[in-house]
Amino acid sequence: MRKVLVTVLLVLTVLNLFSAVKIGVILPMTGGISAFGRMVWEGIQIAYEEKPTVLGEKVELLLLDTRSEKTEAANAASRAIDKEKVLAIIGEVASAHSLAVAPIAEENKVPMITPASTNPLVTQGRKFVSRVCFIDPFQGAAMAVFAYKNLGAKRVVVFTDVEQDYSVGLSNFFINKFTELGGQVKRVFFRSGDQDFSAQLSVAMSFNPDAIYITGYYPEIALISRQARQLGFTGYILAGDGADAPELIEIGGEAVEGLLFTTHYHPKAASNPVAKKFVEVYKEKYGKEPAALSALGYDAYMVLLDAIERAGGFDTEKIAEEIRKTEDFNGASGIINIDENGDAIKSVVVNVVKNGSVDFEAVINPGDLK
Repeated sequence: MRKVLVTVLLVLTVLNLFSAVKIGVILPMTGGISAFGRMVWEGIQIAYEEKPTVLGEKVELLLLDTRSEKTEAANAASRAIDKEKVLAIIGEVASAHSLAVAPIAEENKVPMITPASTNPLVTQGRKFVSRVCFIDPFQGAAMAVFAYKNLGAKRVVVFTDVEQDYSVGLSNFFINKFTELGGQVKRVFFRSGDQDFSAQLSVAMSFNPDAIYITGYYPEIALISRQARQLGFTGYILAGDGADAPELIEIGGEAVEGLLFTTHYHPKAASNPVAKKFVEVYKEKYGKEPAALSALGYDAYMVLLDAIERAGGFDTEKIAEEIRKTEDFNGASGIINIDENGDAIKSVVVNVVKNGSVDFEAVINPGDLK
């Protein structure tokens, strides 16, 4: 009798394992932009602890490290889908990495939500790939308007990372809007991992700019800022959401004081009950205030589960459709509406580095760009 009971329990355990809803989480947990992956994962963990089941089934999160590389991001997606049989994917962070994952998700009809990839090409022409963040045409234009109208900048040097689709796109959108407003632009180029920016800065300083706009990620933004200040540049230093990591200040030190960057979130801008609760829970769990990517990680998970519930089952096509029907969703990063293209329509937050920490500066709404 005891032997039969053990067999039954083993069978029930196996059935329970197979009934779990597997979600692949594809993030850069090591490598050059590992801070981004860590912050997103922190937000996802809070969301998972709050909502560990969907439609009566336990959710199983499978974290796969891309090592901050495009090839590894594609490999992680293939493994998640082919071997792990995930229902959906959350990730990646960098647009170039999401562009490597997106075709795989699309081909296999697996819903994918990226928390923070802002390049418009990530979702373009796809039905299964969506995002909970704004896109670069809006972010770039928002910073152009802020620089020209709020800061009075008329001459800007744009630093573009030629290896990052995110940086190239964001630079283009900023330049288009800034020149439309009447501003003048000089563009210089660099590559991820560069350490010496003296040549670019020499060109930049000769342009006599009011501001430098760096559209890469935090390691290079911090180094460019340090070297610019060492050369005597006293104007504004601006950046996109690639600056939004604590390591920006750790690497840049006093040189990034006053740096202004567009991003998705600041705790001071938390307006709805979900956003306020998220700040409280995050601070209690991690002993610090949440960054934008943590809020976006939380939102990506919650939007996905909400779509599964509205789909009423685990049909991936229906889930993908419901993601794009997300309307007035109360998220940690604010109110989320996702359009028919899979893009979130949201405001841009401008943050500033002040007294060694990140402070809230302003909000730019879509209507402000007209």
